[in-house]
Amino acid sequence: MAEADPPEPFSRTLLALESMPVVDLASEALLSHNIVGFESRDIRSRPFNILRTRFTKGIAGRDARLVGITSATPGAGKSFLSLNLAASLARLAETPVYLVDLDLRRSSVSTELGLEDRNGLGEYLAGEIDELSEIGVRIEGVPLAIFPTGSVLGNSAEYLATSQFANMIGSLRENADGAIVLFDLPPVFASDDAMLSIEALDGYLLVVDSGTTNRRQITDAMEMLRPSPCLGTILNRYKGGLTDHYGYGTGAYDKYYRT
Repeated sequence: MAEADPPEPFSRTLLALESMPVVDLASEALLSHNIVGFESRDIRSRPFNILRTRFTKGIAGRDARLVGITSATPGAGKSFLSLNLAASLARLAETPVYLVDLDLRRSSVSTELGLEDRNGLGEYLAGEIDELSEIGVRIEGVPLAIFPTGSVLGNSAEYLATSQFANMIGSLRENADGAIVLFDLPPVFASDDAMLSIEALDGYLLVVDSGTTNRRQITDAMEMLRPSPCLGTILNRYKGGLTDHYGYGTGAYDKYYRT
């Protein structure tokens, strides 16, 4: 791919939820991928509800709206957490929530939501689609928009150096109804895509896989992402020990979630 042209003024097309087609997610697809953030009465949504509150307080203090979610290594569950956090936020959000699948090499958001194959972010960044609003879909019943992608061919980092990427960030900052925008990013050590993407965002969350991600991987990942601010870390797959009554796997909280 040739050297990127200087960024042009970003599109002024309004990225309002009302401008996007509405999709009704199949409950079977959500359950099969453990996407429980849409269900307030599901006890498994508890950690995402807690995360939602901590997250909103954190970004309010930093005036942050565009936030990446990444991990040091593959398999830590960053896409799972991105989807559930977005769903939980959308249930109570005073402003819209947008989730952008920016894991260009191993995208999974559309698959986990059971969305049909459609044009996505790859085609937009390649210049095959002019307007970002053309690839967004609104989720029925909540103020949540998804911008899916399919795995791109070639060097994914080159897509992030184009004027189209700058256009996308500009449009989301200026024309997205003041939405909270989450970006599902690739793992830090997989390529330089996460580093390139996070430079354009307001900060990031780092997903840590309990019992797998080690201290060195965490510190090295954070060092590679400097000077972008880390807005928090998420310990995924933590179950708690036999004497830990706060563990997510215990039944101590069942009565709070019974209908």
